[in-house]
Amino acid sequence: MKERILTDKAPGAIGPYSQGMKVGDLIFFSGQIPLDPKTGEMPAGIEAQTKQSLENVKGLLESQGLSFADVVKTTVYLDSMDDFGTMNDIYATYFVEPYPARSAVEVAKLPKGALVEVEVIAYTGK
Repeated sequence: MKERILTDKAPGAIGPYSQGMKVGDLIFFSGQIPLDPKTGEMPAGIEAQTKQSLENVKGLLESQGLSFADVVKTTVYLDSMDDFGTMNDIYATYFVEPYPARSAVEVAKLPKGALVEVEVIAYTGK
């Protein structure tokens, strides 16, 4: 059975998708671009955008009683791989060992002109 995740702690879906879907002990969260969930605004620059994207992920996790320690897989989409180092430094402040598996890829374009998007899969079993 699958269960839809819906929270105001992260930006709402801007298309035909859910913020997340719980299936068994896993939650698949949609990618988070750096939109402020309260204002709908996006900060400038890779540092501020990475922080906001991860704060949105944090909101999704917290809405389910989870934390970054429960994340088992992440995918980071970057507008430019030149921003990898900055993104990675900020990313490292949110996650703890054992770190989740991760992919990081450069893409041609992200929604709303974002520089970064982060999606995660979390494990809810203890």
